[in-house]
Amino acid sequence: MARELQIPGSGETIHLQQQIARLQALLEASRQVHSTVREEEVLEQVLRIVVRELEMAGAAFPSAGMSFGSLPESANLQDSGWAARQDLPIYPLLDRDGETMAELVVAPPQGRPLTLYEADFIEGLVLQAAVAVENARNHQRNLEFARLQQDLDAARKMQRSLLPHHLPEIPDYTLAFRSEACYEVGGDYLDVVAQPDGSLLLAVADVAGKGLASAIMSTSFRSAFRAVAASGPPLDELAARMNRHHWREGEEARRHYVTAIFLRLHAAHGQAEVVNAGHNPGFLLRPGAEPVLLGASGTPLGLFAKMEYASEHLDFPPGSRLLLYTDGLTEVFNGDEEFGSERLLQSFSGCREQCSDAILDALWAAIAAYSGGNPQGDDMTALALCRAGLAETAP
Repeated sequence: MARELQIPGSGETIHLQQQIARLQALLEASRQVHSTVREEEVLEQVLRIVVRELEMAGAAFPSAGMSFGSLPESANLQDSGWAARQDLPIYPLLDRDGETMAELVVAPPQGRPLTLYEADFIEGLVLQAAVAVENARNHQRNLEFARLQQDLDAARKMQRSLLPHHLPEIPDYTLAFRSEACYEVGGDYLDVVAQPDGSLLLAVADVAGKGLASAIMSTSFRSAFRAVAASGPPLDELAARMNRHHWREGEEARRHYVTAIFLRLHAAHGQAEVVNAGHNPGFLLRPGAEPVLLGASGTPLGLFAKMEYASEHLDFPPGSRLLLYTDGLTEVFNGDEEFGSERLLQSFSGCREQCSDAILDALWAAIAAYSGGNPQGDDMTALALCRAGLAETAP
């Protein structure tokens, strides 16, 4: 005598052989829905199994806009209340957080109710389909993340390639820079451009914000800066023209305004000219004199359409040293306390190194020691310029 399984309260029974057949069919259905990592194919497999294997009159995922079989002519898949009005079974596919990813609507043949076997099978199928759909979505997200990471890696290499490849060799001077983005790409900008009159134009700039948007704006800023700088205009005019250009780029560009400091070095004469457009003050140290802070003479570039800037002329005698930097060097924290511009100036002033490269190494070491090895919180860029002292240049 065949054994039967009584379902409490239902009045229905499932023979043991039927139960075994159901499990075998469900295992095969599970294999099919898990055979792909594409969400559409998972849903198509579910619909095919319901319509062809269970011989339903129709089935659909209304939100996905897909259906197999023949649904009633009154079906309106854009109307979420249609299935309820037609008394059709609805099976939600839930993710691990209990959120509905899709809903399976089933139309039994001739409008009859689902049998216990059919309902039980569909419930098991939907559970497996929900896992497969979530896995497919995770797979798609992983693919998109991998593509994004590849693009960011390429962007990082491209941005690094836009930094000066070779710094000019200036008799009795050393020049060095360091630039490290907080993320794959950043908004800091640094450039060294030879001028028609033989002087050297140095620029350090910082686009507001971090990440990809700031990096794109930084690249745009570089193109404009190089175009304007090529003719060697006075620094105050250069800053004003860069400000107008950035303003005209539009509202989004204005939200990513640029702080910048420009310095033109006449190395042979030991003279420098500087314009600071809303940037951190540069530091100039000269033998036997108090440190000079190269403060702002106007607002950041792109904030006001008609902003004008004033340039400052400075002596750069033997033994002098200069530091231009972005706020990533000062906005380093130890707990709630910031490294700050005063500590940076103290570290720069107290550095015994005479070479620009060694000075930047010492500053980075001091900042790292202060932060206690905490992750970098902002783009960090600095440029150091040193002129040899009298004792070092004497024959």
